[in-house]
Amino acid sequence: MNAKQIFTVATLAAMTMGQTAADPLKDLSEQYVKLVLAVGAHDADYVDAYYGPPEWRKQVETEQPSLAEIDKRAETLLAQLAAAPAAPPIKKDAELWKLRLQYLDRQLAALRSRVGMLQGKRLTFDEESQALYDAVAPRHTERDFEAVIAKLDARLRGSGPLIQRYDKFKEAFVIPRGQLDQVFRAAIRACRDRTAAHVELPPGESFTVEYVTNRSWSGYNWYQGNYKSLIQVNTDLPIYIDRAVDLACHEGYPGHHVYNVLLEKNLVRDRGWVEFTVYPLFSPQSLIAEGTANYGIDVTFSKEERLVFERDVLFPLARLDSARVKEYYDVLALIDQLSYAGNEAARQYLDGNIDANAAADWLERYAMMPRPRAEQRVKFFDQYRSYVINYNLGKDLVRAFIERRTRTDPAPTRKWREFAALLSSPRLPSGLQ
Repeated sequence: MNAKQIFTVATLAAMTMGQTAADPLKDLSEQYVKLVLAVGAHDADYVDAYYGPPEWRKQVETEQPSLAEIDKRAETLLAQLAAAPAAPPIKKDAELWKLRLQYLDRQLAALRSRVGMLQGKRLTFDEESQALYDAVAPRHTERDFEAVIAKLDARLRGSGPLIQRYDKFKEAFVIPRGQLDQVFRAAIRACRDRTAAHVELPPGESFTVEYVTNRSWSGYNWYQGNYKSLIQVNTDLPIYIDRAVDLACHEGYPGHHVYNVLLEKNLVRDRGWVEFTVYPLFSPQSLIAEGTANYGIDVTFSKEERLVFERDVLFPLARLDSARVKEYYDVLALIDQLSYAGNEAARQYLDGNIDANAAADWLERYAMMPRPRAEQRVKFFDQYRSYVINYNLGKDLVRAFIERRTRTDPAPTRKWREFAALLSSPRLPSGLQ
């Protein structure tokens, strides 16, 4: 996630095609993009994707504004935004326009918060997540996880610590290295077919898959513009069979790839809203991105559909015992109930209440992460800090939002429609509640 890996492949002409009215926020949104790029010059992880005009990046690289100057310009933009027209130039865009104004306001505020952190400002875990991601994760204690731990202990009988028994159990479900690409491609095809049946994808969209090592994350989508992505899968640690569908959905269809594709199509190309050509990682947009990517797994496959697909397709491709599909996913369902344990480890660690070793201990005990994976996760805390809330809290907020909107019509087609609309909009995390 450094600046050298950010791609600028769209042109300003391509971005504004389909625009039917002058955008009164054109200059402001352009300045916003340049501010995000300027922060990226100080923070290698900040700019997750950029596909706007290359000359804007060159201008920022030439000017090299200081953090203090970036903060001052952001403050000025916020004042200008407060005076922006409340009504859009195209009446049918009234709801989107309102969301756009809220989005720009909150993204700029988050940018200023990140700049403050880069200048040395200290925030607690919860203060940071509110400032950057527009949300605060609920708190949990050991007691909240003990009942699940007890169920796992009873399920995975044997001698030795529970984490060792769990690790031993999972060994039977590792995708062999030689079968990894074949299994992932089968999962991707299935996820794309299911997504394309409900979501109109623009012609030419696609992504490539690359296998990498020495990363703090398990998978990453690098959006390149022009409806293209590069998806990287980290092979440092064993990859279990459930990760095939999870990563195919989360990083690809209908996750990050589709999210970025729809924003480019509906907001950048059709409306010329250039602020969406840049994606600042430490911003409210990330909670929406990660939350929809995780919830998209459940939209794509019901529990029953996934078991059948795994049993009939992925387990055989991975040369695993298909008769154990239900057993495996029953155990994973219990593990899923421990997802917020990771947040607590991060909160305690980043607030200075425990050290890295104790954080890994907590992850072993309450998140059921074997030591190597727990240590990898602590490295993630070091690099991305409170970003961890975006995965589980984001998923829960997205799920609640979609379920409220489909309460009177819970059919899968309606759920897909609402989900695609969310992917295509600049809605904030606070707007999900």
